[in-house]
Amino acid sequence: MRIATWNVNSVRQRVEALVSYLREVKPDVLCLQELKCLEEQFPRLEIEAEGYNVAVHGQKSYNGVAILSRAPMEVAVGLPGDENDAQSRYIEAVIPWGKTVLRVGCLYLPNGNPLETDKFLYKLAWMERLIAHAKKLLTLEERLVLCGDFNVIPEARDVYDPEAWLGDALYAPETRRKFRELLALGFTDALRATTDAEKQYTFWDYQAGAWTKNHGLRIDHLLLSPQAADRLQSVTIDKDMRAREKPSDHVPARVDLKD
Repeated sequence: MRIATWNVNSVRQRVEALVSYLREVKPDVLCLQELKCLEEQFPRLEIEAEGYNVAVHGQKSYNGVAILSRAPMEVAVGLPGDENDAQSRYIEAVIPWGKTVLRVGCLYLPNGNPLETDKFLYKLAWMERLIAHAKKLLTLEERLVLCGDFNVIPEARDVYDPEAWLGDALYAPETRRKFRELLALGFTDALRATTDAEKQYTFWDYQAGAWTKNHGLRIDHLLLSPQAADRLQSVTIDKDMRAREKPSDHVPARVDLKD
């Protein structure tokens, strides 16, 4: 089972790249973030033509998440815990996998900048809700993958210049503490289960020559429940996608889980 995640940064601008990725990599499940479109604007026909079922939780001009799956899905949208939260940042699917199921939570965690504003408080509150929901999901003892753009730099080795990011919500101590709290529930950071290497980045800003200088960040993560982690075979960051025409500032990351 191949599960991938990609902040596509405006799906309607990346349709060609998205279709190419589906054809080349052939994920069984692909989670998308930052769609920047309503559900009816999503390029459903192009994706369905590649053999995928599509579930979308969209929002006009901002946010938006989707799950593409070769198999049928049972879908729920929205992160529990705040019925007044109108931002489209979470979608969850249960997908058949042999005699059992795979549960996938696709998330686009708030950026939170600048610090000392309501945006940062919203980020921390959203993370609290995510922790509470993830804790409940783990009690199901399923093969579970929480993946997406977490907007969290977990450690110094996950950013090109840690000192320069100390005042940023992605690397703030409170943010990293909440991420560790999520992991401590029993999740495995898939990439760090396979390598201790530095410069394993998933994001390069469009500005200041970040890509050519390799000034990157690792903020897109795949977290595995114990039942999924037991089946982990490999993790890949598809870095070459950043060098293609009209790229997203993020690249896909994926795991292969053995059947």
